[in-house]
Amino acid sequence: MNVGKMMKDLQRMQTQIQERMATLEVEGSAGGGIVTVRMNGKKELLSVRIEPAAIAANDPDLLCDLVVAAVNDAGRKVDEEVVQLTQGFAGAKIPGLF
Repeated sequence: MNVGKMMKDLQRMQTQIQERMATLEVEGSAGGGIVTVRMNGKKELLSVRIEPAAIAANDPDLLCDLVVAAVNDAGRKVDEEVVQLTQGFAGAKIPGLF
């Protein structure tokens, strides 16, 4: 077992994961698309879109709940992408790690 090669492989994989996460963008929504948000791989909120009907509905509590639900939906999607991405590297067969 060549520890130096393993470390280089790990560093390469980590860099690839970080690069992918830096460019990742997901969309989350709630209320059947009444509220839609975009989030990057760092879970930073990039944009929020609210349908005008939701604003005119005069129910601020419901609107707040929809925004929270859409952000949580986007966060879950980022987490799913991370899992898929790291599982993709499981094929590397680094002894003791996967």
